Amino acid sequence: MKKEVNCGEFLESLSDYVDGILGDALCKEIENHMADCEDCRIVVDTLKKTIYLYHETASKTTIPLGVRERLFRSLDLDDFIQKGNLLENDVTF
Repeated sequence: MKKEVNCGEFLESLSDYVDGILGDALCKEIENHMADCEDCRIVVDTLKKTIYLYHETASKTTIPLGVRERLFRSLDLDDFIQKGNLLENDVTF
């Protein structure tokens, strides 16, 4: 099998692999592939570090009502605004 095919198959399962929801057999195949593929090891390491940094540095932020209105209008979400979805405390990131 060519390396591109293995890497492509690996990338299709990457999110599930990192989330830990793949079966044991597929995890073993992925780990065997990564043992021989530095590019895929780098992708996994980078993704894991990105997730870690997000969880460590992200804080919940409430967006002020006026800012949300301008954002939703610029995104052409007038229907969303009209349905009353801009309550003061309902959107946090």
